[in-house]
Amino acid sequence: MTVPRSELRAKSEVPSIDLARAIAGAALEKKATDIRIMDMRGLTTMTDYFVVVTISTDVHSRAVEGAISEQTRESFNARPWHVEGGEGGRTWVLMDYVDVVVHLFEAETREFYSLERLWGDAPTEEVADREDHTS
Repeated sequence: MTVPRSELRAKSEVPSIDLARAIAGAALEKKATDIRIMDMRGLTTMTDYFVVVTISTDVHSRAVEGAISEQTRESFNARPWHVEGGEGGRTWVLMDYVDVVVHLFEAETREFYSLERLWGDAPTEEVADREDHTS
């Protein structure tokens, strides 16, 4: 029996921003790029945050997805409620943790769907390696 999404949201014990930042950190460790956490709370009741990530290849997508799954399981005992994509060419993989929805995109697919433009009113936090900002 499938539990309705609304019941899952009500039962979540993990602060959604902590989960989103852990997901972003796991993606960063696997060399994903252009990582953004989008605060969706004022725009939709579907989820609290999107984590949008650029991956480079099918193999890279699998590595990032695996790292995210491992990090969320170890740190929060959380597993995705639903995962989509990945069959054939993995140009877009969606991992739904209910309060946080993760989008792993190859660059061309990310540009095509342009979630940042579609949800342009969402406050966004860019996640980058600290070394990227040193002079």
